[in-house]
This record gives sequence, C-alpha cells and structure tokens, in this order.
Amino acid sequence: MITISKDGSGDYTSITEALSNVTATPETIYIKNGIYEECVEVLKPNLTFIGEDVDKTVITFGNYANMLMNDGSLRRTFRTYTFLVNTNNFTAKNITFINSAGSGSNIGQAIAVYNEGDRIHYENCKMLGHQDTLFTGPLPPKEIEPGGFIGPTQYSKREHGRHLYSNCYIEGDVDFIFGSATAYFDNCRIHSISKNEAINGYIAAPSTPEGQDFGYVFNECTFTSNCEDGTVYLARPWRNFAKAVFLNCDIGPHINKAGFDDWNKSEAHKTMFFAEYNSKGQGANNEARATYAKLLSDEDAMKYTIENVLKKQN
Repeated sequence: MITISKDGSGDYTSITEALSNVTATPETIYIKNGIYEECVEVLKPNLTFIGEDVDKTVITFGNYANMLMNDGSLRRTFRTYTFLVNTNNFTAKNITFINSAGSGSNIGQAIAVYNEGDRIHYENCKMLGHQDTLFTGPLPPKEIEPGGFIGPTQYSKREHGRHLYSNCYIEGDVDFIFGSATAYFDNCRIHSISKNEAINGYIAAPSTPEGQDFGYVFNECTFTSNCEDGTVYLARPWRNFAKAVFLNCDIGPHINKAGFDDWNKSEAHKTMFFAEYNSKGQGANNEARATYAKLLSDEDAMKYTIENVLKKQN
C-alpha cells in the first residue's frame, strides 16, 4: 500500500507524484486527510484509492470550459476535469472531489470527475460542482459541434463502461450527471443547486448508445435541493436513445411535475426510455409526468438489480 500525506509522513505528498511511481498493479493508495489541489489523471488499471475521511480528504481544482488555453483557444468541457479515470477496475472510497470553478456564463461546464472505463466504483464519496459535475464515459460517437469533444478520450474507441456509485453525494445544477456508461446509483443523495432561474437545472443527461441494455439507474436515492419548487427536471436526453430509470427514490419538491424534459427532441420520444417505480416524496407525481415517461410494473422493476444492470453485456 502507498500512503500519501500532505505533512510528509507518508510515501508521497501529492497524488500525482504517487501515481507516477506506481510500477505494478493491483495497488491500494491510502490518502490521508488534507486538501490536495491537483488535476489528477488515473491511467493505470486495478487501482484503489481510500481516503482517511470523506469530509477531510479533498481533491480539488478549478478548470472550466470558457478558460483560455495558452494558444488562445477555449479549454472546453472535456479538458476541465479535476479527477480523470481513463482505465478499468478502479475503486475510490471516502474522498471528496471538487471542481471549484463555480457557475455562470463566464465559467460554463466544469467537470469534477471524468470516468472512462469499465468496472469503476465509487463508495461513500462526494462529487461537487455546478454544470457537468460527473461525466460517465464513453463519449457519444460524434460531437454535434465541431471540436466539442476535445479532450483525453476524443479519439478513443467507444467501449461500454459499467460504473457503480454507492452511498455517494453528488451536487450540481445543469446536466450534472451525464454520459454513455451503464451507471448504477445506489442509495445516493443527489443535490441540485439553485441558479435563481425559472428553470434551475437538469439532473441526468444520459447519452445511452442505441442497443445498450441499460443507461442510468437510480435506486433508493434521495433528491434534495435549495431550488424553488418545480424548477428542476430529473433527466433529459443528451442523445436520442437515452435511458434513465428511478426506483424507490425520495424526490423533493424541486422536481417539476413533468419529471422529464425532452430537450426539444420530439423525435426522441419513441427512442429514449425514462421511467420510475415506487417514487415517493413531494416531487413524486405519477399523474402529471411527461407522456413519454414510463411507470414500471413490479415485474419490470425486478430487472433493475445491481447484478443484472452491471453484468457484462453480450
């Protein structure tokens, strides 16, 4: 095991330095309490990060989409990450990840955690940002705007990734959980931040590929906010085959009665799959949900176990 400590009592004082000295895996990296102001890239497989205390072990950085690069170009979304995982078999426990750039038209998107790979697991972690807090790769096959995918996996093969987020806290405003992976959120708290606007945000923006069995599944999650009632949507489709299912969730009053937004993509009504089962709380409203949203039967809901959702797809 490798130990990282800001006070010099470990093997290394920075996460980046420790990663550069990993010569063989699997390896466990234990991170003592401290604020690590680093842009971290995890590129080696079979690594486990364990923080000493989720509230006191913090990895933070402040890149944002509208930041100018040295050549005068914009950084854009996918080069803003604080923490990048571009490998398989990665686990993180008891760590807070922050993109500290803030919110606003001068900031734009700012990713805290960028995950690209298979068998990625976060347990008892916090992910804090505003727009685009958590990216669950891979990217869609093609960008809509030329140059929109500039970043570490722009030219990578679009391989199916399976991610598990258990007992995590994820915070943001617009599309703050987005991407193409099959991702299971189990017993997480999902918190929407107010922008003091008529529409304060959208939680999930899946880009599930056509033919992929599952997209996002939220099970036993709690949706909280400081937003005005009815000003946030559970999900909208980043791409037309988007899938997001909400099971046994406690939904706050900030969620709009329609629940879901189509992102002005009426053609996606027949291809995307947004559904709920046994929702509760002030934001649960089966009668007023968008007409294209589904209400799962008991039998259908049984398909959405962690084991079934995260099994290897043929």
